[in-house]
Amino acid sequence: MGSFSALLDGFATAAQPEYLLYALLGVTLGTAVGVLPGIGPAMTVALLLPLTYTLEPTAALIIFAGIYYGGMYGGSTTSILLNTPGESASIVTALEGNRMAKAGRGAAALATAAIGSFVAGTIATLLLTALAPTIADLAVQLGPADYAALMVLAFVTVAALLGSSPVRGLASLALGLFIGLVGTDTLTGQSRFTLGVDTLADGVDVVVVAVGVFAVGEALYVASRLRHGPVEVVPVGGKWFTREFWSRSWKPWLRGTFIGFPIGTVPAGGADVSTFLSYAAEKKLSKRPEEFGKGAIEGVAGPEAANNAAAAGVLVPLLTLGLPTTATAAVIVAAFQSYGIQPGPLLFTNNSAMVWALIASLYIGNVMLLVLNLPLVKIWVKVLQIPRPYLYAGILLFAALGTYAVNFVVDDLVVLLVIGVVGFFMRRHGYPVAPLVVGLILGPMAEEQVRRTLQISEGDLSALVTSPFAAVVYAVLAVVVVVAAVVRVRRPKAAAAVEDKTPTAV
Repeated sequence: MGSFSALLDGFATAAQPEYLLYALLGVTLGTAVGVLPGIGPAMTVALLLPLTYTLEPTAALIIFAGIYYGGMYGGSTTSILLNTPGESASIVTALEGNRMAKAGRGAAALATAAIGSFVAGTIATLLLTALAPTIADLAVQLGPADYAALMVLAFVTVAALLGSSPVRGLASLALGLFIGLVGTDTLTGQSRFTLGVDTLADGVDVVVVAVGVFAVGEALYVASRLRHGPVEVVPVGGKWFTREFWSRSWKPWLRGTFIGFPIGTVPAGGADVSTFLSYAAEKKLSKRPEEFGKGAIEGVAGPEAANNAAAAGVLVPLLTLGLPTTATAAVIVAAFQSYGIQPGPLLFTNNSAMVWALIASLYIGNVMLLVLNLPLVKIWVKVLQIPRPYLYAGILLFAALGTYAVNFVVDDLVVLLVIGVVGFFMRRHGYPVAPLVVGLILGPMAEEQVRRTLQISEGDLSALVTSPFAAVVYAVLAVVVVVAAVVRVRRPKAAAAVEDKTPTAV
């Protein structure tokens, strides 16, 4: 009853008119950025981080959660009508959904994506509500060696599973860990890699790095590949709901939910892996396997449900352990830290009212998103007509103003430009940027836990792996890597099918 009563208190807070407006703002922004190719929730949250410092933490986090959920909904619209997946998790939706749209069944594709997202998001949020407090209670008992193992798990899986190459992912992680070392050592007081620059003595601000790689770097990358001429959008045709629609969709919605949520709760690639597993499951279980690749509705319903369930699952390790496993989750951790709040097992004790209001806002945001996405789909299609030069020029302007507003130091703009250029070349050459931010955020935390472990064990390195919990974590890591390797073998086939008809630039 404790969690239920706390959730009711959270609803009492989240249902206040002020917070309802913040939730509506978040889901509207999230849907808009999900619709626009090349702009994702991670970029939007990073851009808004410096601009939300004047808000109280609960209001800011409700906005960010709305953007996070809304971006998952909006991405399906772009994939179905434009055949341009904004991120790898939307590749499968583009594969089947765009073919449905071209066959005159675009309305059904959009409907199954929206309702499937609502069903999966609601069930997954219920599971989050049930599991998070219990996991937080167990996590309080973990020692420094156990936390070090969890962070190694996050490092390896995020670096190895995000992007097309594990080696490039690990290289991106190494760069993030290096940036995290810049500054003054809290134990010895010695400067590390500051190059004599006083501004770097306090370290590189996470917000500056997040804005640099997700906003500046991404804007430069998309601008370099900007196509000219009008955007070709497939018209929305066909009936929204039929008896066949319901009979062929409800089982994939449920299967996708229970595939996506567990994968989201562990550092296993998040929605990216879950959508491909869901697609493979639907193809195997379908009574009409010949339709797959030609516009099977199950190929939209299942992966979209898995996508949104994984998004809720990602919040479990984020809120209970402080471990971000996706790019957007990493930026949300930075948002918590900017308010002096550390996500982890004590979050439900020290900031109970805030975290339950945040969880309650997820239920409210899901209902708002269903209303926004089905009746207003034609309005979201018009968002695709925004001139790209104006859009990305505005992003760069907001990035510069927001970064300067963090510390009101001009040197931060120089760091922003350097990080942005690095982010551009990483995107240009296929290096995922999420491991960089995860390494930057978790690197100093991992260093602290390793040092604590070695101090307690008097320098015995075996203490890092002899803890029973740590041993289980490393075993899970081995299983996750093997499963990911299997998924990676299957993924290129689906991706290649989309790339054949996907525009080369956005």
